[in-house]
Amino acid sequence: MFRTSDFDYHVPHELIAQEPLKDRAAARLLALDRKTGAVTHTVFSKVGEFLRPGDLLVMNDTKVMPFRLTGERSASGGKIEVLLVEPVEKSAHPLRWLAMTRSGGKLRVGDTLKLCGGASAVLAERRGEDGDVVDIELPERYGGDVYGYLADCGITPLPPYIERGRKGEDTPDDREYYQTVYAKVPGASAAPTAGMHFTEGLLAELRRRDIQTAYITLHIGPGTFRPVKGDDITKHHMHSEAYAISEEAAEKVNETRASGGRVVAVGTTVVRTLEATAAKDGVLRAGEGRTDIFIYPPFNFRMTDALITNFHLPKSTLLMLVAAFAGRDRILDAYREAVERKYRFFSYGDAMLII
Repeated sequence: MFRTSDFDYHVPHELIAQEPLKDRAAARLLALDRKTGAVTHTVFSKVGEFLRPGDLLVMNDTKVMPFRLTGERSASGGKIEVLLVEPVEKSAHPLRWLAMTRSGGKLRVGDTLKLCGGASAVLAERRGEDGDVVDIELPERYGGDVYGYLADCGITPLPPYIERGRKGEDTPDDREYYQTVYAKVPGASAAPTAGMHFTEGLLAELRRRDIQTAYITLHIGPGTFRPVKGDDITKHHMHSEAYAISEEAAEKVNETRASGGRVVAVGTTVVRTLEATAAKDGVLRAGEGRTDIFIYPPFNFRMTDALITNFHLPKSTLLMLVAAFAGRDRILDAYREAVERKYRFFSYGDAMLII
């Protein structure tokens, strides 16, 4: 059994991408043959050269919302930060949300938090690593519309390895580029970054090559990026996330597999959704639910034939997933080569195709 330390590697700080590329498809692409280990270096705009007519790109159409809020504690005036995750269903309070809170002092149930824009929140429940539950009160002008409020007051929830993300800041570029061009369903607090390399023009070109697309939804929460504590990866628990697979998407996946085409997952979130819902008979069925699937080696992939992904953090659950798909040694060798060739890493970084 692999340990957390088996998925470590060194990435120089200067290779951690801090800004998005204005031309999304200009990102570099490392293509890895998972059977032979052969590596090809190219640019993302040429990804179609590795695909075949009849292949299906499965994409996550979740939309990142400006879920990060700043403010202060009513009692002490100390600064606080609230990262909204998702609404709490069947709640007595109309705006009860699961959130990750950060404060200079220990928060207690009943504490009131003054948020930006005249809103406030009361800490209703503590759930440990899964976050806190807050009851939000909005100014009357929003009429209870959380998303309208977030459009005015929220901050793009950039990951902490992007320096302004660590400071709770964003820019107009972040609001545009920390998002896929096909984002549709509001609800993510982190982006499905592999899909951020696609442009409308590239998608149109792929369709002309008879490479089809299907869309599923998985609302990515901060739990996806939670560090694995300890060296025993089997004891790590993933935060559950909501997914939805439409009848159309399920039909496209099943037809592709039946006709001999390849299912190409665009991002680890798509892999997790497909593999969590795949039936033993190899058929994907439509539906909605939640998944906390944690994929690490060894793993039997039922639905995923190829994977487009970014370069992930050392010792992360995401790196473990791609290692399960391509093999740990091959992945770490490819990452070392990417470092040597000065690829850009993580969310705003370059891309990898495992095929």
